[in-house]
Amino acid sequence: MKYRRSFALALFMLCCLAAAGKDKKKVLLPDDVLQARTVLVVIDPGAGIAIDNPNANRKAQEDVEKALLKWGRFTIVMNLSEADLVIVVRKGSETMARPMIAGVPNNNRPVMIDPTESGGQIGGRSGNPAQPGDPTNAQPQRPTPQVEVGPAEDMFAVYRGKRENALDSSAVWRYMANDALRSPGVPAVEVFKKLIADAEKQKAATP
Repeated sequence: MKYRRSFALALFMLCCLAAAGKDKKKVLLPDDVLQARTVLVVIDPGAGIAIDNPNANRKAQEDVEKALLKWGRFTIVMNLSEADLVIVVRKGSETMARPMIAGVPNNNRPVMIDPTESGGQIGGRSGNPAQPGDPTNAQPQRPTPQVEVGPAEDMFAVYRGKRENALDSSAVWRYMANDALRSPGVPAVEVFKKLIADAEKQKAATP
């Protein structure tokens, strides 16, 4: 009888702990992401160049940068050593199997100056030495034709910056949806904007 009572008590405590765990709200974004003020936007280094639409990822990258400038929260930088966050973008595949060219660096941009409605600009690369794994400093390889089978959804992923091989770590947040990188609205940026606003409200409400 004593054993049964002990077992029942232990089971009750486990149920209470499980219920308490469920009541805890999941942290939407960590503090360091909320405090970030510089961002590097890059094309997924693993993405090839589509033969039928070679500028698709480049345009998505530029559209995301314009949307971020319009938002006004972040300063856009051109290398990993200056970026609090790294945003990786990739356009979804329009067909099940798509002819691509692999081995061509897709993030080596020496300078980009882009006037926008908000008057923002994106400057050139600074003199800081490139960190290992910086996607903007990839070495060219031999261009190779291949057939890529990828998801139909656009991808927008956020990583922590200012560290070596930043993209080898887990993404802080990832969003995939049809036309998530579509301009001019760029829905992925709007979703990220709302997420940050909700996370700041959550933080303010936490005792």
